[in-house]
Amino acid sequence: MGITKNEAQDIGCFSRMIRIAVVAFPLTTAMAGPPESRPVLRSARPEFSTPPAVQREFRGLWVASVGNIDWPSKAGLSSEKQQAELVALLDNAVAMRLNAVLLQVRPSCDALYPSKLEPWSEYLSGTMGVAPAPEYDPLKFAVREAHQRGLELHAWFNPFRARYTLARSPSAASHVTKTHPQWIRRYGNLEWLDPGLPQVQEHSLSVVKDVLQRYDVDAIHLDDYFYPYPDSSLKNPEFPDQKTYETYRTQGGNLNRSHWRRDNVNRFVESLYRMVKTEKPWVKVGISPFGIWRPDNPRGIRGLDAYESLAADARLWLQQGWLDYVAPQLYWRIDSKEQGFQPLLRWWTEQNPLNRHVWPGMASANLSKNWIPEEISHQIALTRAQRGCSGHIHWGSNVLFNQAKTFDQWLGKQCYPEDALVPPSPWLDSAVPDAPIVRIQSLKGRPTVTWSTPKENSTPSLWVVQIQTGKSWTTRILPAAERQYTLPRSAQQTNPTAVAITPVSRAGIMGRPVISVLASGNEKKKTPSPGPVKPKVPRAIKD
Repeated sequence: MGITKNEAQDIGCFSRMIRIAVVAFPLTTAMAGPPESRPVLRSARPEFSTPPAVQREFRGLWVASVGNIDWPSKAGLSSEKQQAELVALLDNAVAMRLNAVLLQVRPSCDALYPSKLEPWSEYLSGTMGVAPAPEYDPLKFAVREAHQRGLELHAWFNPFRARYTLARSPSAASHVTKTHPQWIRRYGNLEWLDPGLPQVQEHSLSVVKDVLQRYDVDAIHLDDYFYPYPDSSLKNPEFPDQKTYETYRTQGGNLNRSHWRRDNVNRFVESLYRMVKTEKPWVKVGISPFGIWRPDNPRGIRGLDAYESLAADARLWLQQGWLDYVAPQLYWRIDSKEQGFQPLLRWWTEQNPLNRHVWPGMASANLSKNWIPEEISHQIALTRAQRGCSGHIHWGSNVLFNQAKTFDQWLGKQCYPEDALVPPSPWLDSAVPDAPIVRIQSLKGRPTVTWSTPKENSTPSLWVVQIQTGKSWTTRILPAAERQYTLPRSAQQTNPTAVAITPVSRAGIMGRPVISVLASGNEKKKTPSPGPVKPKVPRAIKD
């Protein structure tokens, strides 16, 4: 089931590009003299309109560290080169108008940050337990650099995988396979923490809590690995947790083995959510499950049964409100007969009674294989047309940035012509941020807007800067630390008529914009908006 380019345009993928047409003339006033010699101003207070609504869309990017898939590009790079690679990755994300990066910080019971609970990841230095040289804190660096660019940073954890097939060095003495071998179950060439053991759940939760307390991350993110994917090549493809299950039964448990496994995962997910909200209520919790909950859901869908095989009841987590967003991995083409992108997307949005965010994952990495760029742009169009979906996440950052020209042509210019804010999460915090104090001055002969917060502790997460030129508005989204914006020149040498500055809270709630009306390039009057913007439930983007 495919759609044409024209159809994609009709449903909003190829958003209108709003060209910046702003000039920065020196601030001047009318000359003194006889009335007939003075410049004629059309209006002492030019006509201005209310700033348009800012586009809301989650535009995420997974950055995998396991096996050096995305970052670092290879193990053993110097700290300077690692940092340079990450900065380039973040700069590319900003240039493509993405607004969030999901960085894998715990691939296999190891850490991409200094930790007293788990050893340094081998994907940094090449040897597990050895810090990058010279030593630095990659997660602290990533959070700082992301926030300086106005990007959210989601810390991505694998809760139960202990050793991966792409392991590059022996386990460090401080690795869980050495310190707690009784927790480990070998499954094929994988080593796995047994989710049925209370000590295992406590350990993984303590790892997440440690990161949550020490770093200013915007979200805690888990992927689809709870119990391992079945390996049919094994003589016994059953996950080896029989002894753990027998202990459960002897202690009075009455669930069958399949339901018991799901209960293990369900309790972990619920505990994770409650722990995060206790520590930092504004931090989001998101999970990216396998894209098919159960075969024939919706009718005609075929594939792995994640509910049974991975013990992942993602529908329950969404319905119970144990997630702030769900990102089902819809890694199939639109025209796939048994795993169609569109019917699966619609199904996931229909399982969401609490109106949490639905941001599907897309296999943008397949652009390096046999997919054409239009496949991804058409999928973005479908997410925007689907009620209840308010964003998407790209898998394959190395492919996107290695093919930057292709991505920019088909996605950056056609699907992301303007910046977008992450959709609001009013159930986390509905407080409206304070309006800023705004002034306009001339710096080096160009009009420059500066602003400040009325209270020291009222710093928002982002600023929205909107500039009116003629009847058109242009929107820019700036990081919290920026408090100044110089109006850019336009080829048409047209003066701006108004500038609006709006604060945005950590939960995505927009405050009251302060509108500065300009006359002949001069600041004339600051006009407050009618009132705060009421947060809305995430809905499909309408371009």
